[in-house]
Amino acid sequence: MNKLNLIAKQSNAVILADHIFHLYVVGESVNSMLALQNLKAFCETYYAGNYHIKLIDVLLSPEQAWNEGVTATPLLVRVSPNPRIKIMGNLNDPQLLNNVLNNSNG
Repeated sequence: MNKLNLIAKQSNAVILADHIFHLYVVGESVNSMLALQNLKAFCETYYAGNYHIKLIDVLLSPEQAWNEGVTATPLLVRVSPNPRIKIMGNLNDPQLLNNVLNNSNG
């Protein structure tokens, strides 16, 4: 079973986190896996276990990607807390990510 299937099966749990993210990827491409790794490291640093990441492969869930307006990957969508924010790329700059996610006033 590949990494994406394992993560997808784990994401069906009840979400009790304050910080909820959807990460849209294409398979296990280098940029997709790098974005996931960078997001996990960022979340552990800033949210210490109080987060949930739902990984969505646009090849397996094209309708969900279409409904979200995904035009390129990897794409991070902050679902909660509001406001909803979209960030494209491999998320390799934690300081910029922190500025965007934690200093947005809506």
